[in-house]
Amino acid sequence: MTDPLVLRAGDVRLAIDPDLGARFSSLRLGHDEVLVTEGWGPIRWGCYPMAPFAGRLRDGRFTFRGRAVQLPRNLPPHAIHGTVFTRPWSIVTRADDRAVLATDLGTDWPFGGRVTQAVTLGADGLEATLALDADEPMPASLGWHPWFRRRLAGTAEAPPPSAAELSFDAGAMYERGADGLPTGALVAPGPRPWDDAFTDLRASPIVRWPGIVEIALSSTADVWVVYDEATEGICVEPQTAPPDAVNLAAAGGREPDVADPTHPMTASMTWRWHRASDGR
Repeated sequence: MTDPLVLRAGDVRLAIDPDLGARFSSLRLGHDEVLVTEGWGPIRWGCYPMAPFAGRLRDGRFTFRGRAVQLPRNLPPHAIHGTVFTRPWSIVTRADDRAVLATDLGTDWPFGGRVTQAVTLGADGLEATLALDADEPMPASLGWHPWFRRRLAGTAEAPPPSAAELSFDAGAMYERGADGLPTGALVAPGPRPWDDAFTDLRASPIVRWPGIVEIALSSTADVWVVYDEATEGICVEPQTAPPDAVNLAAAGGREPDVADPTHPMTASMTWRWHRASDGR
């Protein structure tokens, strides 16, 4: 087992676990841990990169340029969140406030390629980038899956603060079918709770623990999945395409987004936090 590597900037500590999908396994802003640090299996904690597909893929099946593919259904009946979030990653470079990690796509994915994640930490935020370098043409999408805590832990001197609040404003939502997957149609956003994909953001999403800290998220990815039905956390996930993107494209008679040896796929994500001056 490889010990998590820890990036530092002022009183901020970010732990990244190479053995568990290069996920952010902990983010402490001073005394406050803002990520869910344990949960069911590999899916429900931390913040992990998703590649070479993001979100659910219907029945784990798709056809690309005449090639039929069946993937393991790691969340039956579907495949979910790509192949790298459970793989070990190697550390390419590391410094006090920056790290680069990489892994191949594994044997579950029938197309050869490699994913690199670079992370830079600052006292007031972090930046992460993903790059998928393909050995051959493949359908692809990228993203991150953060789990933000519902409640911060509190201290011996103070009780846990108020539950987290999410500010999220999007112009459109992907219609969700009876099986929970997008139909391909765009509709007006419905009421919470959500387990839905959105586009046309009108403002940066903000996760806020009132009176303590708020984190604003931004990304080059233009699809965001919000999952706020869980009691332990809130997920706000930037993705380059909606769940089941390769099958949605096929149903619409078009080709999905493709990574190939001459056109790597990239995405970036930025978190900026602001801590209340009065603290706890």
